[in-house]
Parts: sequence; C-alpha cells; structure tokens
Amino acid sequence: MSTDSTPPDDPATGSGLRLRIPAPARGHEEPDRVPFISAAGEMRKPALDENVERIALMRKQLVRVIDDDGQAVGEWVPDLGVGERVEGLRNMMLVRSYDARLLRSHRQGKISFYMQSLGEEAIACGQQHALEPGDMHFPTYRQQGLLISSGYPLVTMIDQVLSNERDPLRGRQLPVMYSSKDHGFFSISGNLATQYIQAVGWAMASALRGGTEIASAWIGEGATAESDFHAALVFASTYQAPVILNIVNNQWAISTPEDFARGASATFADRGYGFSIPAIRVDGNDYLAVHAASSWAAERARSNLGPTLIEWITLRRGAHSTSDDPSVYRPDHEAESFPLGDPIDRLRGHLVAIGEWDDDRQSELQAEVDGQVEAAFTEADSHGAMKDGDTPDPRSMFDDVFHEMPRHLREQRDQVEPT
Repeated sequence: MSTDSTPPDDPATGSGLRLRIPAPARGHEEPDRVPFISAAGEMRKPALDENVERIALMRKQLVRVIDDDGQAVGEWVPDLGVGERVEGLRNMMLVRSYDARLLRSHRQGKISFYMQSLGEEAIACGQQHALEPGDMHFPTYRQQGLLISSGYPLVTMIDQVLSNERDPLRGRQLPVMYSSKDHGFFSISGNLATQYIQAVGWAMASALRGGTEIASAWIGEGATAESDFHAALVFASTYQAPVILNIVNNQWAISTPEDFARGASATFADRGYGFSIPAIRVDGNDYLAVHAASSWAAERARSNLGPTLIEWITLRRGAHSTSDDPSVYRPDHEAESFPLGDPIDRLRGHLVAIGEWDDDRQSELQAEVDGQVEAAFTEADSHGAMKDGDTPDPRSMFDDVFHEMPRHLREQRDQVEPT
C-alpha cells in the first residue's frame, strides 16, 4: 500500500534521493490485513514487572483467548464468571442497538451527525468492566461503550445527540461527543490526539496527590501521527505515569489504511518500545482477551510499574461517520474476510460452546436491548431536538465558561436579546 517517489537524477551526483510516500487507498483493492496473528492461547502472559526488552520480543504476537471452537484457552483467560460474560455480551449488543437506532434517526433527519462503533464494541465494553470507579477515560468518538457499560442513562446520551433542552452539554458539543465526570468519561475533543497528553497529565496528577485512580488514554491508529501522541509517550515514560495507552487499530483512518500512519514500523506496538514502555498487541474482537489485557495493564499502573501501551486489533465495519462514503476507498465485503470475526458473534459462540447459551436466549436478549433503546429514544425525542428549531436562549453561551463570570462577559451577555 505504498509507493516510492523518485525525483529525477541529480546531474551532479548521478542519482537522486527518494522518499517513502504511502499511497492512499484507491478503488476496491483488498489490502493485506492483520499481520502476525497468533493462535488463541499461544502468547504467554508476562509478569507485571517483566523487563520491557523481554516484553518487546512479544510485540509482534497477539493476545487471544477464544479459539476457533469457542473455548477460552491459555494464560490470559480472565477470572470472569458466566454472569459477567453474559453481561459483556449484553453490553456489546446494547451498544450496537444504540448505534443502529441513532444512525436511523440521522437518516430520518432528526440529528445532524453520528459516528458508530460497529465491530469495535468489545474494546470499550471489555475495558470498562476491567477498570474501577474513579478511574478516568480520555476517549475518542467510538468509545460510547464505556458509558453504556458503566450504566450511564441512555436517555441522557440521546438528549445530548439531539441537543435538546435536557442535553447536559447544552448543545455546545457535536453529537456523540459526550462528557460525564461521574462515570469517568472525560469530555471528548474533536481535535485528534489531544486526549492522550491530557490523560497522561491526569494520571500524573493522581500520583502526585497520592490517589489510587488511574487514567486510560484512547486514540485511533491514524491519529498516532499527531505530535500529541509522541509527547504523551515521552511524559508517560519519563515519569512512569499510571496510565493505559490504548491504540485502537481499526484498519482505517477516515480514508487511508492503517499502514499510512504506521509507516515503516511493523506494528503500532513498536512505538511503545521506542519509549521503553511495555507494549502488547491484543485481539480487540475477543471480549475475554480485552478484559484480561486491560486488567493486566491496570494492575501494572496501580502497582507503580508505569504505563502500558496496548494496540487493539479490530475493524471499523461502517463508515467513518455519517459524512463519509467508504465505498469510494474500501474494498467490498471486507468485513466478511476479516480474520478476527465479529466481537458479538465470538462471545456468543463462546457461551454456546461452554453450554451457557442458546438461540432462544439470544433472541430474548436481542429483543430486550432493542426495546430498551427504543424506549430511551422515544423519551429523549419527547424532549425536543435542535433540528426542530428548539434552540436554547443565546445568552446561555456565556454560562459555565468561568467559575465567576468576569465583568466584560456579563456586559456582553446583557446586550444579547433573549429568545
């Protein structure tokens, strides 16, 4: 997926210099996907304090737990009861149903914009279950599973997407850019990679005050080309900050394949080793592997062993957003050929394989989550929507900016005509 740029030969030297310039995807070319796939259970589980150089030897392997027969195998099998595994399945199905309902509302003209996490549900849901209350996530725009898995009210989430009178962010954020301090969900920023350096700073502050809370930073593989990503790794490594550094490699940035940002590195996990940060690759479509790796990284952070970088391998199955047309740059039927399958299907298959699930229970659960989402949407929709012309008082733009509003803003607010 790359080409060489070859300038004309320099007449003085007889040969010219060349750059490696990654080529954007064109048409429906099927890219090579997911190098270095390990068998389930093959990768060993390092000790929490294992030398970073020894962990680096494993960064081209892949943590996997659920094998092709649906069994959980290997050293990474998490200590989760059947009820907790069913809860994980339910959370992922709830996220997918929520996304589908909001995407449909966009097509109906009720909301202006939406971004779904189709195919990536296991990463956010699995990690949320592995962390503790008080920990803080610094997410991007595909981690709605963090909120949903934490029990954040669906009605409130939809109020924010609709930008109605009960929107906790008062219509000031793009739909899907949620915020909830109580649920450990830092306000999403539309500027890519800013969350990374903020997460490291928050983790450092937690350590400086003698706290026990850790931070979790989130970024897509494309945004690792931003300077904030590298600045965050410098600080995390230097100060051994208690932070999990998540890279969600869903194979595509908005229109370019993952190797565009990866460059000459074999994996994104390679970048952690460059900063002496333990880094592993994990099957992001394996809920049990996600939970196990997140628990391991969280325990390292709470044990004052510093940061851990995790490259999550998954696939963005849908468009980048409702403003994107992936058909012009992605191959047809890519999801069907993706070697790591679908996260919901895989956890469901695991529960069936161990005798704890069947088609009837799956159908009942699907009806339950769909009903929960539809009821939440109906309630939120009854609160109105900005697209219906139900806009807040323009004077409210001055609220919540300063703890005490300065005189010049009070004067400006008083000049605004109320609605």
